[in-house]
Amino acid sequence: MESFSRRDLELELKCSPSPSQDFPFLSSQMEIDKAIKECDDRRLKTKYNNAIYVIQRALALYSIEEVAFSFNGGKDSTVLLHLLRAGYFLHKGEQSCTNGGVQDFPIRTIYFDCPSAFPEINSFTYDAANTYGLHLDIIRSDFKSGLEALLKSKPIRAIFLGVRMGDPTAVGQEQFSPSSLGWPPFMRVNPILDWSYRDVWAFLLTCKVCYCSLYDQGYTSIGSIYDTVPNSLLSFNNSSSNKEAFRPAYLLSDGRLERAGRVKKLPHSVGGKKPVVANGLTSMDLPKSSLLMASAIAVGDEILFGTAEDQLGHSLCKKLHSIGWSVSQTTVVRNDVDSVAEEVERRQSTNDMVFIYGGVGPLHSDATLAGVAKAFGVRLAPDEEFEEYLRHLIGDQCTGDRNEMALLPERITELLHHEKLMVPLIKCKNVIIFTATNVLELDDEWNCLIELMRSGGELVMAQPFVSKCLTTNLADLEVAQPVSKLCLEFPDLYIGCYRISRREPLRIYFEGKDQDRIESAKEALCKKFQPGAFSEINLS
Repeated sequence: MESFSRRDLELELKCSPSPSQDFPFLSSQMEIDKAIKECDDRRLKTKYNNAIYVIQRALALYSIEEVAFSFNGGKDSTVLLHLLRAGYFLHKGEQSCTNGGVQDFPIRTIYFDCPSAFPEINSFTYDAANTYGLHLDIIRSDFKSGLEALLKSKPIRAIFLGVRMGDPTAVGQEQFSPSSLGWPPFMRVNPILDWSYRDVWAFLLTCKVCYCSLYDQGYTSIGSIYDTVPNSLLSFNNSSSNKEAFRPAYLLSDGRLERAGRVKKLPHSVGGKKPVVANGLTSMDLPKSSLLMASAIAVGDEILFGTAEDQLGHSLCKKLHSIGWSVSQTTVVRNDVDSVAEEVERRQSTNDMVFIYGGVGPLHSDATLAGVAKAFGVRLAPDEEFEEYLRHLIGDQCTGDRNEMALLPERITELLHHEKLMVPLIKCKNVIIFTATNVLELDDEWNCLIELMRSGGELVMAQPFVSKCLTTNLADLEVAQPVSKLCLEFPDLYIGCYRISRREPLRIYFEGKDQDRIESAKEALCKKFQPGAFSEINLS
């Protein structure tokens, strides 16, 4: 498995110029292309080639006067800056570019100079413009009105943007996307739309180009001075100064948490302790006697056709019951995106947790992930971390961006890692997706899930259920009315009746969370009949 490991990144940084130094001399358009082609990172090469193709396609569709580049000094737009420089060089051909190269970048560059921007961002932007000969159009009004004025005065028809999947503005966008309704008309060109956080840092460090110094101070995603702080996941205690310090942004292990520092204010603590909130439940405030509801969804035409039996549903209900959760419903749906989406949308809004299994994989009938995405109104997007797991698991059969199994619901997916699992569990808000195909596999995934979510405070362990079961040879008609009245007397208990067969004795089942209440209900029922009419049995 090829990957850009943390050690690789550290070695690259040692070889790279410090952000406090001048921009590196060896950063011509040709050297960017050469650095990528000579590196051993196949994934980065693929991302680079795809981005260059998008850039060259845009330059073929529009004249140089009709394109612009939106630059904000952040890591993503810094990547795009160098991709554009290399793409323009390759588009024009080596012979038509001067040896200096860096001063011959004719694409108009738009920079919105905002009063709330970090001084380091402004400084980096103007240094980059000076070093690479960028033709800056500086706009000091808001984005929309400034863009409208610019497009009226210039023949711009397409703008290169450093948007990536996972960004708030990326929803619904493709590599070429017309501007949204209500905005001035132009084509949004997104060469790095499918790049991950890891891809961005692999490019910057492989090409040894400079970036804003804030990223070496623990900032992983930079907005304004009012809504951006260093990412707490990179913090550590500096033993020499005994103060909190932060590691560089490239050391963030989970790229999906890059926006963890983009918060306007920290949540208020409760009694000096921050509550752990999971699926709308606060573990520190939730009474143990509270009834937590879950539902289970099986996906599979083979179950509905009667060619396979759903054994996982029965096992899952027992497991949930064992931790004090009540199961509101189990359903089986077809291998169809709309069927899955409708059921997930219905269940996730009325249950604390939803567990779904079946229909996960690369086959045409595997519709679970797409259905979950549709239920939450998001799209499937490549997940580079999950792709690395798959690449390690199935090797060359994993075909990078074409691997359907590496597409996960965008912005709502959390991977739950456990050393006993070859592939992490998938959690989308309050929906847990199991990949198990039999009871033994479900046992393993469930045990790991309980361990992970219990330690993280995300799965509230409710007070366990207690139960009793009585049997009787009385006829159904004899016990029907007394049991109905008993249900009204004990509304906090579940009281049900069933038979194993018509020849077997009737079973009356009591379940709740208060042992004394169950004893009282049992005694109240027995008093309504002759002594010896009921016998207690142990179902465990």
